[in-house]
Amino acid sequence: MPEPTPVATATSSEVWLVRHGETEWSAIGRHTSTTDLTLTADGRRVARTLEDRLDHTAFALVLTSPRKRARETARLCGHADATVDADLAEWDYGELEGLTTPQIRETYPDWSIWDGPVPGGESAAEVTERLDRVVTRCRATNCRVLLFGHGHSLRALAARWLDLPVADGRHLKLDTATVSVLGWERETPVVLRWNS
Repeated sequence: MPEPTPVATATSSEVWLVRHGETEWSAIGRHTSTTDLTLTADGRRVARTLEDRLDHTAFALVLTSPRKRARETARLCGHADATVDADLAEWDYGELEGLTTPQIRETYPDWSIWDGPVPGGESAAEVTERLDRVVTRCRATNCRVLLFGHGHSLRALAARWLDLPVADGRHLKLDTATVSVLGWERETPVVLRWNS
């Protein structure tokens, strides 16, 4: 596989990632991309705690996935004015939507989203293309940015922030209603905090 193309840099930008709160499907491990679920009662409760966990930090730009679960999380933690960016949507699982990994592996042994196949869904190259647009937009602000999104797409975005292939997102476990921070050490893109 060819080396990933580095995304343009702006070394004082910092990106805060928030994975949406729990949904009925995330609680039981069903892959959810285009199905527009809302948060569970517990998901709403935990999402409200994110406001304090974001340390009342000022953000130059706040973006959210178009999905209800991400927009609801943004609203519950004080960012109802987040701008919708379709590029932050979850990896499109296509025909695998709503299935758990064990169910998918009945047809595709050893399957993972990182390697595919994803019939009727997005390829890693397609996910790379749209998340690179998000990374470029974040770096162009040269300030703090806050993103509300989803498990696989935020893990893939972090890999692209680090100039790695999206498949390297497999090494970054990401729970619901967590805060992660990407930034810089001099001119090198780094993870400053993960899954907290």
